[in-house]
Amino acid sequence: MNKLEIEEKVIELLKTVYDPEIPVNVYDLGLVYRIEVDDALCTLDVDMTMTAPSCPMADFILEDVRQKLESIEGLETVNVNLVFEPEWTQDMMTEEAKLELGIL
Repeated sequence: MNKLEIEEKVIELLKTVYDPEIPVNVYDLGLVYRIEVDDALCTLDVDMTMTAPSCPMADFILEDVRQKLESIEGLETVNVNLVFEPEWTQDMMTEEAKLELGIL
């Protein structure tokens, strides 16, 4: 796989991870800030946040993300970093997510 194919696979897998309290995946919610594959195609870094710093499901969601991304063939290291800068807002959601949640 090349870098673009790995990034596409990451997005595909992230779209299968849901906050149990919200019927929208973490990618469409805008919780993923950075997806970076190193030039050797063996290390993946993902920066993501939660809808609130005190999210009770944060550990569950992060572990779900980590397990799914570690299934990508060829990756040796997967780093899922929880960040809170910038602070998440509803503006970061895709149009589809806003429609699903009745915000549009």
